[in-house]
Amino acid sequence: MSDDRQTVFSGLQPTGNIHIGNYLGALVNWVKLQDEYDTIYCVVDLHAITVGYDPAEYQKERLEAAKMLMACGIDPNRSLFYFQSQVPQHAELSWILGTMTPTGVLNRMTQYKEKAEAAGANLGLYSYPVLMAADILLYRANLVPVGDDQRQHLEMTRDLAERFNNRFGEVFPIPDALIPEKSARVMSLADPTSKMSKSHANEKSRVLLLDSPDVIRKKIKSAVTDSEPTVRYDWNAKPGISNLLEIMSGCTGRSIDDLAAEYETAGYGAFKEAVAESVANKLAPVRSAYQSLDDAEVARLMQKGALDARTRAEGFQQEIRKVTGLSAP
Repeated sequence: MSDDRQTVFSGLQPTGNIHIGNYLGALVNWVKLQDEYDTIYCVVDLHAITVGYDPAEYQKERLEAAKMLMACGIDPNRSLFYFQSQVPQHAELSWILGTMTPTGVLNRMTQYKEKAEAAGANLGLYSYPVLMAADILLYRANLVPVGDDQRQHLEMTRDLAERFNNRFGEVFPIPDALIPEKSARVMSLADPTSKMSKSHANEKSRVLLLDSPDVIRKKIKSAVTDSEPTVRYDWNAKPGISNLLEIMSGCTGRSIDDLAAEYETAGYGAFKEAVAESVANKLAPVRSAYQSLDDAEVARLMQKGALDARTRAEGFQQEIRKVTGLSAP
């Protein structure tokens, strides 16, 4: 599958239902990247077990995440697509990189501090950024689609690649952030000052990709706004309305300025109805594609993807073992 195109790597955790923030902020761009790059996408199920979970439920969540990504447009025939846990080279490279990672760097990781405070600290959570670095470097990825909350992890990945290269030779390309030209900034419907989250206790804070049109309308209708009836884009004064404008723009392809001008004096009721309609229309093909997918066929495709990924990863990992002195005598 590898060719002369640059390689892009990214992954999604199988925790909770995928929402429109994931879709507009990342997945829409993942799908587009398949046309131009050598794309590698995986369900990062090793990352997700750093917090408590039920094994039986987790099996279902992993498969559902794979189905959702396929429904969104990730094509196993155009991308290398698999479950991270089925490719042991991820964990092997993570251990090697971990021996080169200063604990002081890990201590400064903001996501670790936040998650440890909420879920309790453990070694997996602490070394999470090292495994993320291994995910990226394993396939010699050139580019990584990232959001603001992942920039710190990518910088650590770049630093580890440089440390490794300085010690063992030029093995890893230094990956760069891939910033899409346009990406929606989607915040919580219940608190537009916070990012939309899969784990938030309030289900009305997010629109899930599989929500029915009626549920979408109810959630958008209940979205927090403000008392001034004018629709305009101003994150400081009107974060709720600005968030809805971002969502509508992402769903329709129209500019925020154009939408703000059209609905400026329409009233919040009419505006929210229009936002809900645009969301429902955007997600209809995703829901239809998801419902058409067969669980057994998706599982088969993921197994095939894992076999292909192991073959490709092993070719790279043999070089790592050789330069580090870990190859078979």
